[in-house]
Amino acid sequence: MEFSMAHLPGWVIVMDYILGLIMWTLIGRVAMNIFLPLHSDFFFMRVFVKYTDPIINLFGPVTPRFLVEPLIPLYVAWFFYLFRFYFMPWALGYSVMGMLSFPLEGEITQMLMLIFSKQN
Repeated sequence: MEFSMAHLPGWVIVMDYILGLIMWTLIGRVAMNIFLPLHSDFFFMRVFVKYTDPIINLFGPVTPRFLVEPLIPLYVAWFFYLFRFYFMPWALGYSVMGMLSFPLEGEITQMLMLIFSKQN
């Protein structure tokens, strides 16, 4: 089955891309924090911290205090995942969208499939 975003409204694609980028940036911060301290001088770590701190602070009231601090961005990313997986299909009137729940990842997967299928 060919993945196509042509039938999705533009606002859905833009909203999913924004939410997906936020979610993956939060996950990236957790992954980088495994290898680097939070206040590292490494450029990418500073960027991850700078752009994700406001989002993490926004979710502060719903973040349990028992969570280990390095895992808090992963907890916040989980909210973005849930919103993308459950709210987006509901807003579009679908009961199940499958892979179409994630247009960002679907498009990336399609591009990777094209790249690797041409190498055979």
